Amino acid sequence: MEFRLRNRSRLRRKEVDELADHLQTTLGLSAVFGPEEPLEVAEGPDRRYLLLKNEIVGFYEGERPFLTPKGLLKWPATKRFVTVDMGAVRFVINGADVMGPGITDADPGIQADDLVWVREERHGKPLGVGVSLTDAATLKAKTKGKQVRALYHVGDRTWTYGQEEEAPSEPEATES
Repeated sequence: MEFRLRNRSRLRRKEVDELADHLQTTLGLSAVFGPEEPLEVAEGPDRRYLLLKNEIVGFYEGERPFLTPKGLLKWPATKRFVTVDMGAVRFVINGADVMGPGITDADPGIQADDLVWVREERHGKPLGVGVSLTDAATLKAKTKGKQVRALYHVGDRTWTYGQEEEAPSEPEATES
């Protein structure tokens, strides 16, 4: 299935500022969306997306804005994280939901149905984004079963959007 975005429109400065304030509060960001960066919103097959220079850096889950893994790499967050052990990394980057036994830490402010980002324990780099199915205490308790429903992960279609596939170059014909 091809991933297409339609109805792209540039956000006004006031809308960008309100969005930035919300994300800074929610994710504990120091800064997001510089004043000279044109931020766009577009309709996708399943939700609305935020684009910056033709890269998907955020999305709306209903009316709740959040950053994609690419956005989290660009603007490191300090809140709403779920940390997984190194054994869970390969599953998360392949799009799997996060299971309780793989969780080593979680932001204490997480509630059920919150948007969260998943990071690996060694370097704290984002691996994915999902919806928490429980609160922080349950996440930290390593309860059996699914704890975070995956939405996006490193290498998915939002990650690769805008990157042109490099076709192998054909050798030029030479005249003899």
